[in-house]
Amino acid sequence: MAEGFHWEENPEFYYRFGERRNPRTLAGIKADGTLLFVTVDGRAPGLSVGANFEESARIMKSLGAVDALNLDGGGSTSMTVGNTLVTRSSDQTGERPIGDAILLLP
Repeated sequence: MAEGFHWEENPEFYYRFGERRNPRTLAGIKADGTLLFVTVDGRAPGLSVGANFEESARIMKSLGAVDALNLDGGGSTSMTVGNTLVTRSSDQTGERPIGDAILLLP
């Protein structure tokens, strides 16, 4: 796979990461220049099961993205608006301490 998701030492990596539904952190841009930052909660049956790569692409396209990418996923997927966490952690231990972020400031 040209994207680097095929690892001979771990052949099921792509399946676990790309084909199975997981929480996702997505970014995209619309034709008018509007930025899209999207999170998909997951691993919570009855609330959200997450999305695979194909579903993530369809979500971004439905929001009007002309270009988009998957930034990360799993337990590190989270979004805060102001001082409020607006996503649910998929980790049983709760929110992960994450050392990086994309900040949008006025």
